[in-house]
Amino acid sequence: MASRINRALELLEQDQAIYYVGGHSGHALTYEQGRRDTHTWADYINVGMEHGAFDMTGLGEYMRGLVDGGPTRSGHRTPTVVVEAPVNGTDADNVRFNAWQFRQILGRGVHGILLCQAESADAVRAFVEACGVDPAIASPIARMRGAGRVAAGGRLGLGTRGRGSETTAAPIWGISAEEYLARCDPWPLNPEGELLLAIKLESPEGIANCEEILAVSGLASAEMGPGDLGLALGYPSVPREPYPPEMQEARDRVFAACRKNRVAFLETAVPETIVAKLDEGVRVIAGHREETAIIGRAHQKRAMPV
Repeated sequence: MASRINRALELLEQDQAIYYVGGHSGHALTYEQGRRDTHTWADYINVGMEHGAFDMTGLGEYMRGLVDGGPTRSGHRTPTVVVEAPVNGTDADNVRFNAWQFRQILGRGVHGILLCQAESADAVRAFVEACGVDPAIASPIARMRGAGRVAAGGRLGLGTRGRGSETTAAPIWGISAEEYLARCDPWPLNPEGELLLAIKLESPEGIANCEEILAVSGLASAEMGPGDLGLALGYPSVPREPYPPEMQEARDRVFAACRKNRVAFLETAVPETIVAKLDEGVRVIAGHREETAIIGRAHQKRAMPV
């Protein structure tokens, strides 16, 4: 039996790596595709809207298809779905002005959001706040939790999503509107929360501020984005491992800050490198290859069915 709505978070709580599929654009957001994707080999599905279409009608139909195709073999109602938002995390104002996009995305019943181009702690705090619900409209337990939210450099404000999305998201999660309001909070800021919030550090500014950024409460996952960072550093094609020295230094800084703050580090792995990556502490695996996941799950003696 599943202990969480969000399969990816259930695995991270067990210190198990999670493997995802889905690119930066081009995901077919239809009811039929949702039914087909319910039994994916991956632990979560990434839906790219930073460069892909901002299609809320399609996303809603896709989530409905996942429900009707389920449950998953692991006993969850649907696989975890994380959406790359078309919002740049360059500064707090930019994030707040575009917070309506987070509300739209989460209102379709997805389980997480990835913020790209994270460059400042203030921007990331605004992101976490925009994805949470004010405890004053949630449960009494959530209200007590809200009193203790603290982040590096000052208090983390209360969630700003407000009411409304529970009427569309709660049926996807298979719970009441009241329970949704109590659980649609970022994990691990709220240990009972079901939202996986992730960031991508993919600019020199983001790397320079990564220690402060990754100290912000409410982040489940982070990555060093080699594509855009490499472009900013003058590499026309995406640098691959082994990275150039300045890219390797950036990767190591982000990874160290993730480990210090217990944020799961995301990185690409292939069958030949997955064991070393897992032993190093990488816990979110890109690469979109089932063979990599098979080897990695066996190495970690994973018990949850796929």
